[in-house]
Amino acid sequence: MSTMHSFLSRFFSSRQQAFGVLFALLSAVGFSAKAIFVKLAYIEPVDAVTLLALRMAFSVPFFVLAMFWGREDGAAMRSHDWLAVLVLGLVGYYLASFLDFLGLQYISAGLERLILFLYPTMVVLISALVFRKRIGRTIWIALLLSYVGIVLVFVHDFSMGSEGLLLGGSLVFASALAYAIYLVGAGHTIARIGAMRFTAYAMTVACLACIVQFLVTHPLTALQQSGRIYGLTIAMALLSTVLPAFALAAAMRRIGSMQTSMIGALGPVATIYLAYVFLGEQLSLIQFLGSVLVLAGVMMISLRKRKA
Repeated sequence: MSTMHSFLSRFFSSRQQAFGVLFALLSAVGFSAKAIFVKLAYIEPVDAVTLLALRMAFSVPFFVLAMFWGREDGAAMRSHDWLAVLVLGLVGYYLASFLDFLGLQYISAGLERLILFLYPTMVVLISALVFRKRIGRTIWIALLLSYVGIVLVFVHDFSMGSEGLLLGGSLVFASALAYAIYLVGAGHTIARIGAMRFTAYAMTVACLACIVQFLVTHPLTALQQSGRIYGLTIAMALLSTVLPAFALAAAMRRIGSMQTSMIGALGPVATIYLAYVFLGEQLSLIQFLGSVLVLAGVMMISLRKRKA
C-alpha cells in the first residue's frame, strides 16, 4: 500500500511539474507575441490609443469573470487594498501598456522585449533607493552586463539608421520602469488577497482606463477598423493578454516563482525568433551578443533575489 501511495505521489507530482512548465512556456511565448501583433497592426493607419482600447475591450470580460469567480478566495478586501489595486493597476498595466504601444511605433519587436526585460534590474535599483537595501558586487556586475547589452543593441540599430530609435527606446524603458514600480508596490497586496485575484482586479482597472482614454480622446468612428485589425486585436487579447496572465498564475502555483521566472527568460528569445519569422527582422552578431548579456544579467539578479 505504501509503495502504491509513493508511486501515485511521484506520478501526480511529476504531472504537476510538467503542467507547470507548460503553463510557464505558454505565458512566456504569449506575452512575447504581443509585440508581433502590435507591429503587424501598425502596418495599417491605426494609432496606439485605438489599438490598446480594442485589445483591452476584448480582454476585460475575461478578467471581470475571474474577478467575481475568485472574490471569495483570500482575505477580505479592505479600503487600502482597493486603493492599491486602483493605483497599481493604472501604473503597472495601463500606463506600462500605453507607453509600450507608443514605443513600438519606433523600434523593433526584439529590442522592445529586451528593454522590457530589464524590469528586474529596475526593481533592484528602486528597492535600494526606497528601502535602503544594499546592492552587492554580484548585482552590480549583473546590472552592468544588462545595460551594456542594451547599449550594444542600440548601437547596432543606430548604425542601421532607425528613425525615432531614441524616442521609442525611451518610451519602452519608461514602460519597464512603470512595471517595476508596480512590482515593488504590489507585494503586500498580493500577499493579502492572492496573485490571481489581484491580477483580475488590476487588469480590469487597466482595461477600463484604456477604454475611457479612447472615449475621451477619440470619436467612436475611430473604431471603424479593418477586419484584419479586429482579428489582430482579438488574437492579442486572447493569446497575449488573457491566456498568459492566467497561465503565469497557474505556473507559479505548480512550480514556484523561481522556475517560472527562469522559463520566462525565454520571452526575449521567443520575440526575436517570432520577429524574424513574421516581421522579417534580422539578428546580427552584435544584437545576439547584446541579447545574451541582457539575459545573463537579468538571470543573475533573478536567481540572487530568489536565494535571498
